[in-house]
Amino acid sequence: MANVNIRINGFSYSVSCEDGQERHLQAMAAEIDRRVSSIKAIGEQTGEARLLVLAALLLADELHDLRATHEALRAAKPTGVSPEHVARLRRVAARAEEIAADLAES
Repeated sequence: MANVNIRINGFSYSVSCEDGQERHLQAMAAEIDRRVSSIKAIGEQTGEARLLVLAALLLADELHDLRATHEALRAAKPTGVSPEHVARLRRVAARAEEIAADLAES
C-alpha cells in the first residue's frame, strides 16, 4: 500500500491506495478540489465538512446520471456492453465510495 498526500480546499490529507494508483488518486482528489472550488465560487459560505458533502453529492449525481445512461444504452443494445466494462464501472464506483469514506473520517 502506498500513502499519498492530497490537497483539497487547501487542506492536506494522507490517504492510502494500492501501489501504482497514486496518480489516479491524485487526479480524483483534484476533481474533488475543483468541485469544492466551484461551490465556493457561487458564494456558498460553509464549513469544510459541508463543502466536502456538497462536492460528494455533485459527484454522486454525475455518477447516477452516468449509470442511468449506461443502463439505457445496455437496454437498447444488450450485446454492446461488455462484462469487463460493467465490472470496471463497479470497481471505480466502489473505490470512489472508499475514498469518500476515508475523507469523511479525516
